[in-house]
Amino acid sequence: MPPQPPISILMYHQIGPYPRPEAHRALFCHIDRFRAQLKYLKWAGFDVINLTEARQRLFEGKPYQRKSVVITVDDGYDDFREHAWPVLQKEGLPATVYLVSSLLGKDTAWLSDWPVKPKLMDAAAVKQLRREGCDFGSHAATHPRLSHLDAARQRAEIFDSKKALEDLLGEEVPDFCYPYGDYSLRARDLVQEAGYRTATTCIRGAGNLSDNPFELTRKAISYGDNLVGFAWKLHMKHERKGQGPQPDKA
Repeated sequence: MPPQPPISILMYHQIGPYPRPEAHRALFCHIDRFRAQLKYLKWAGFDVINLTEARQRLFEGKPYQRKSVVITVDDGYDDFREHAWPVLQKEGLPATVYLVSSLLGKDTAWLSDWPVKPKLMDAAAVKQLRREGCDFGSHAATHPRLSHLDAARQRAEIFDSKKALEDLLGEEVPDFCYPYGDYSLRARDLVQEAGYRTATTCIRGAGNLSDNPFELTRKAISYGDNLVGFAWKLHMKHERKGQGPQPDKA
């Protein structure tokens, strides 16, 4: 039986007309490169799917024939609304944005060493983009390192963010993303207990290398990825790289 075509879950953060950053290059993608990347996906014959479809293909035996991509965007920056979403709409492609539920409309409080903190989408923008077809998931309530929290605080971050976003959107929020890619086995189990259906990590590799739907591996797209580098990341399955579950520190 031939191996399954790869499913690449792509990880973005800020997308916009940014100059070359001096640091944190993995957190930026220039909008022109993003636009070219989406056109490449169509030209190269990729299925661009959502996380529900990816879960069904990877873990529930749903057949598929073509290599596939999921577009995920961490943190919910307002630049997504301004720059990335119109490009995705034009190309007719889905994406999932992970929101920090207690910080909608505020800035990135967790980036303590940044002199200017980027603005996050507010509730009105989230609801408007959802009406237009954008998918949203949870990035916890305050963007903590989950393995550093005790069990009660882990539960609150995971459960409360789900409830807050579901109250805002009026529908189920089935997808979770571990802030910083930091999680423990206890946090993973709490995500499942809360009723999420998927959770993404910062472990690098094709989605086919994921152990289960709550430890999905991704491929980070950064400022330095030109179209050749982007294509190489898509077509190579890669070995798993990065940290898995951490021991609970509290």
